[in-house]
Amino acid sequence: MLYPAKILSLVLLFSCLILPTISPAEIQSLSSSINKAGRQRMLSQRIVATYSQIGQRIKTEKSKKQLKKSIELFDKQLIELKIYQPAGKIHDQLNKVDSLWKPMKKIATAPVNRNNAEELREHAEEVLRASHRVVIMLQDKYGSEVGELVNMSGRQRMLSQRLSNLYMLQSWGFSSSEYSNDYSRAINEFKGALSELNSSKLNTQEINKNLNKVRKEFAMLERSTHKKNGEFIPLMVKMSADKLLKIMNDTTLLYEELN
Repeated sequence: MLYPAKILSLVLLFSCLILPTISPAEIQSLSSSINKAGRQRMLSQRIVATYSQIGQRIKTEKSKKQLKKSIELFDKQLIELKIYQPAGKIHDQLNKVDSLWKPMKKIATAPVNRNNAEELREHAEEVLRASHRVVIMLQDKYGSEVGELVNMSGRQRMLSQRLSNLYMLQSWGFSSSEYSNDYSRAINEFKGALSELNSSKLNTQEINKNLNKVRKEFAMLERSTHKKNGEFIPLMVKMSADKLLKIMNDTTLLYEELN
């Protein structure tokens, strides 16, 4: 008779056999798991942004590669997080993320169609909320200022791509007031969190240097989104949002390494 612990061991072994590039060792600490779970939030928003870019023929080939990579990374990290948290409430929440992710992935992997863009975003919002819940549960389990900083810094990555996807949808002709309101809210949330990160006494010189870069790039993004004569400049916004994403991703890793 197989006992639960033995069954779990076999499941983990089988997962490693069918997915040789993924192993539990890839997440070695709670702060690392917070970082990775936080990245799932970002990917939910980046997928919508790149989908909209493809629909508008903005750097089409590059956008297709970014979309494909984002989908693959979401799948990969979800498995890694499940292996790291093989049981309990966090694992149950990850299963919820999985169930919400499947219909989103189905649209994202099909040919880009403007008629499906808003449905994709609706699924992305559900995945975002569920993924954020995973981050909060991990942060509570970690119970330290470092975990909070990793969460907050990682959330800035998400906001950079949220701003991008909301802008892209509007430039694609979706004029819902919900999108413009969410955009303004994301701008304010990014500003508020950046101020909090700047005030942390745990910041290293390198972190402060990165945050200074973020401040300048964010100012450029904010200026570029002020439309003249109602014209959109999606390529500029995409480039600026992607720069913010890279800097904040590097910064989140630096916070993670404060352990």
